[in-house]
Order: sequence, then structure tokens, then C-alpha cells
Amino acid sequence: MAARLYIVSTPIGNLEDITYRAVRILREVDVIACEDTRTTRRLLDHYGIPTRTISYHEHNEQERARELLDHLERDESIALVSDAGTPLLSDPGYRVVHAAVEAGVPVEAIPGPSALLTALVSSGLPTDQFHFAGFFPPKESQRIRLLESLRDEQATLIFYEAPHRILETLADLETVLGDREIAVARELTKIHEEVLRGTPASIRQTLAGRDSIRGEFVLLVAKATKPAASETPVEEAVESLIHAGISRMDALKTVARERGLSKREIYRLVNGNRGPKPR
Repeated sequence: MAARLYIVSTPIGNLEDITYRAVRILREVDVIACEDTRTTRRLLDHYGIPTRTISYHEHNEQERARELLDHLERDESIALVSDAGTPLLSDPGYRVVHAAVEAGVPVEAIPGPSALLTALVSSGLPTDQFHFAGFFPPKESQRIRLLESLRDEQATLIFYEAPHRILETLADLETVLGDREIAVARELTKIHEEVLRGTPASIRQTLAGRDSIRGEFVLLVAKATKPAASETPVEEAVESLIHAGISRMDALKTVARERGLSKREIYRLVNGNRGPKPR
């Protein structure tokens, strides 16, 4: 095969969840770059794929990106895979893809499994808009700040979380978002797959009652509810905040956020009511 970088999605659990095209590409490329060669080798052996593998993970990403680019510049083809799912989504891979694009090497994605999409469509939460935020930060203060920054997001929030932190994270969710509806997906596509639905408190109680908590988690949070429209005219609402000592710019931002409008829309409504300035 001519020089080309393939981004290949692989199963997140069930080995049957791989496309015919992905199997063909993995068999035909010159080398497969993977997070853990042992994990990927189990998949390759299952499908009788003898292709050589090379490790490519977060600890050697920078040096290996240069090495992989050398392969591509020698007119070799590479398949980039992660341990499970679609590469680059909370997994390494950006550096080599960026380097290939900069070098003019063709990059082709082979679509397939993704934990975040699998969890989203089975969660029962709105799918029209979603915000994927990757893994939660390890410290409580960082998680709290992140959740507070996303509190008013008009989209379903999606996070990854490790089993040893899931109870702490659910407690933080309750602290910041109260009884907002959530879903917690675990062991997707595997024998013990489950999706728990409810409030942070109810799901935390369920998990805390188990002897052990295992598996990687996908945590989904329902979008924020738009606040009820105020009957107070926009201009009055802005002027009221200004009289309370808030700057005009901050008053515009506050009213825009409260009414689910953009700052530009609020500015137009206020200035439109005032009419043109006298000359």
C-alpha cells in the first residue's frame, strides 16, 4: 500500500464489533501503531492478522510521532489504533495525525465503535446536542470547577471516569447539579453491560452498595433546563442591574444568560428600544 495514515476504530469490548473494512486495512498496512501491543495483538490474533505492531502511547507519543512519520515518508502505510474504540478521543494520536497532515500524507479514518456514542444513544437523554469533555480531573476542586463551568450548557454532557473515582465524582455532581437526571454506562458491549439511570444520589447509592466497582464508566448528564422567560422587559432588567451597581457590559451578559439569548441579541433589543442616538 502507498503511504497513508489510517485511523482505525476497534471494538470497545465485543470483538465482533469491527467492520470488514477495518479488518482488511489492518491486514494490508505495513505497520500498526497501538497503545498496548499486547491488547491489540489479542484482536489481531482473533482475526488472523499477522501485521507488525509498534507501541504508540502518551508516554512516548512525541518521539514515536517522528518515527511513524519516517515510515510514511518511506512510502509505507500505517494503521493507528487505540486499545478500544476510536483513536484520538481521550487517547493519544493527535501528534502523528497532525504531523502527517503537515507533511501532506493522506489521512483516512475508518469509522467504527466509540464508547461515548454507544453510551449516548442508549442513555435515554437528548441526543440533538452533546458536549464531550473527556475524563474528569482527578482532584475534587478541579471537578467542581469544571462542572460549574458547564452547569448551564444546553447540551447533554458526556464524560469518562475510572471506577476508583466514580463515587466521588457522583458526589460532586450532586453538589453542583443537585438532582439533575444522569445516566451511567458501564462495561459497554461486554457480558456485564449496564446503563444506570436516575439522579447522582440514587446512582451513587446503587454503586456504593456493591462489593466492588469495576469497568470503565461513561457518565452522561442531561442538558440544563432553560430558565422561564421573565415578564420584565429586557431594557428594564438591564437597567435594574446597572442601578444595583453592576457594569453595563456585565448586566447585558447576565440578562442574556438568564433568558437563553446571546449578548448580541440583548444588545440589539436594548439599543433598538432606545432608538438612534441624537447627533
